[in-house]
Amino acid sequence: MRVSAGILLFRDTNKELEFFLIHPGGPIFAKKEFGVWSVPKGELDKDEEPLEAAIREFEEEVGTKVNGDFIELDYIIQKGGKKVLCWALEGNIDASIVKSNTFEMEWPPKSGKFQNFVEVDRGEWFNYENACKAIKDRQIPLLDQLVAIRARQ
Repeated sequence: MRVSAGILLFRDTNKELEFFLIHPGGPIFAKKEFGVWSVPKGELDKDEEPLEAAIREFEEEVGTKVNGDFIELDYIIQKGGKKVLCWALEGNIDASIVKSNTFEMEWPPKSGKFQNFVEVDRGEWFNYENACKAIKDRQIPLLDQLVAIRARQ
């Protein structure tokens, strides 16, 4: 089973919880807004600790290194069968300065031409209601877990 690790960055503004999500780069998702946003995450390198992978992936996809008191969430399974381990972290970053790594893909398909694209084209802060519309549906339980944890505090 493939495994990814990620960081769900959140902030509490005016008593409302907000979540930092990323929009995938590249031409496939360019015009899609709903159900495609994600927690910054990626696959573990060989022998890499999951939390270390989550921190590394956040930095690669967002351009910002994070640290602090990580809250481990229960894992989820995405539609493709990938297991996602996730930690929540309270923090605040400027969503307008996302700087992602790049990937190469053949575009247009079957053209023989390869182009580089950013892995993440933007980040944005969402309240719970809008995050649930934007994020991949299988990742909504990550939001719900954090809401429940914060409600108990």
